[in-house]
Amino acid sequence: MSLPQPVPPSWKDLGKSSNDLLTKDYPFFGTSLEVKTKTPSGVAFKVAGLRDSKSQAINGDIEAKYSDPKNGLVFTETWTTSNILKSQLELENYLAKGLKLDFSTSLVPDSGSKSALLNLVYKQSGLHTRGALDVFKGPTFTTDAVFGRDGFLFGAEAAYNVTEGRISRYAAAIGYNAPEYAVTIHGLNNLNTFSASYYHRVSPDVEAGAKAVYDAKSTTSGVALEVGTKAYLDSAAFVKAKINNAGVLALGYTQTLRPGVKASFGLALDTQRLNDVAPAGPVHKVGASFTFEV
Repeated sequence: MSLPQPVPPSWKDLGKSSNDLLTKDYPFFGTSLEVKTKTPSGVAFKVAGLRDSKSQAINGDIEAKYSDPKNGLVFTETWTTSNILKSQLELENYLAKGLKLDFSTSLVPDSGSKSALLNLVYKQSGLHTRGALDVFKGPTFTTDAVFGRDGFLFGAEAAYNVTEGRISRYAAAIGYNAPEYAVTIHGLNNLNTFSASYYHRVSPDVEAGAKAVYDAKSTTSGVALEVGTKAYLDSAAFVKAKINNAGVLALGYTQTLRPGVKASFGLALDTQRLNDVAPAGPVHKVGASFTFEV
């Protein structure tokens, strides 16, 4: 008799370990600050801001989230400095076990622009599937599903434009997840873009990963390649490094200063232009991120 299969990751989380290793904790695009607080009644507040190092613009948002774990209810309201009002209602395991309802809306009062997205997620042993209806755009119905069996993962996604009566986008993926490593291959953008990624936990303190992307419709030939690693210095600090085939080297350092207080620093260097006397435009980037949670 075969063992019960775990719930596989969602479509958007296929290859997540590698993506997180190569993209998170590199705050070299500017300086960001995030403050999180939570009340005893289950209401959480978050204020976040980012000063972009290129445009010097400062953008931020304030978020309030109410959670009722007993009934699987989460309600989130967000107001951004661009004057965008966002609302999200999540209801999980209330109508049926494994079923999650997610309804998200946004409104720009200045222009009257609005959006509404209805998501239905269903997951059980060996299956993780989703259906999404973009009410105002198209409308477009998107569905995806991931099947898992003994570590092997098979996924597919398709988008259907209701007004035009055609499939506007489709993609597929295959992968394998093990406790120490994961491998994923994607065929995206109507199978015109292919990516392969891997993640490996070398030891309890060291992680490594890489990602290669080939775009059949790109004006530049060849494969984009990026490799990276993460090393824990102790229980409160880690360093990250990655480099791509364009010669851009990125470094990141994250330190937990005390419970609830975290600081991250990032640096990106264009190694092919280190000796340029007067480079045109910004070549190297530096930034920092600070998070306070109480």
